[in-house]
Amino acid sequence: MRYDLVIFDNDGVLVDSEPISNRLLAAYLTELGHPTSYEDSIRDYMGSAMHRIHDLVQERTGQRLPADFDDTFHRRVFAAFEAELEPVEGAVDVLAKLAADGVPYCVASSGSHERIRVGHHKTGLDRFFDDARIFSSQDVGKGKPAPDLFLHAARRMGVAPERCAVVEDSPLGVRAAVAAGMDVYGFTAMTPADRLAGATRLFSELAGLPDLLV
Repeated sequence: MRYDLVIFDNDGVLVDSEPISNRLLAAYLTELGHPTSYEDSIRDYMGSAMHRIHDLVQERTGQRLPADFDDTFHRRVFAAFEAELEPVEGAVDVLAKLAADGVPYCVASSGSHERIRVGHHKTGLDRFFDDARIFSSQDVGKGKPAPDLFLHAARRMGVAPERCAVVEDSPLGVRAAVAAGMDVYGFTAMTPADRLAGATRLFSELAGLPDLLV
């Protein structure tokens, strides 16, 4: 293994949540008078922290989202997770192999700690992640594409940025990892390869990741 730490994005990389959350986000924004398609949501918001949704809507429309927007959205998402959420194909095997091989890993997500834990509990991935391995944009001042979250995770895990590999599926996440001085492996299962062009390497099947990291 050429790296001392593997940092996983969560949504779309470990849990197959992006189709669910972007469907619901598009519907909720449209309901509030900001017409948004599923494709719009994927393009504009995939991989971003909640504050970026607020910022973009206000920038484009001059209007603020309701004060209870985050709470309402998360209630809808968590209910859908309970009914629909599955791990990304290959995620269990990849995490089990890293754990068996003694390779340090963690998750660094734009989602809240609650969202991460709800998803991990529903999919059974919680057995791979104790508190010390979970990092959220809530922990830092700025979410992706700022490098703050990845640098925070590396610092807490005691690993230099240049010894880290980040696994990401969003353009914002790739930009954040590059800005942090880390190698980034762009997962193209949902995102066109050209949108992850800044990645160190691209791959389309999670099960093949361990072989890319050696």
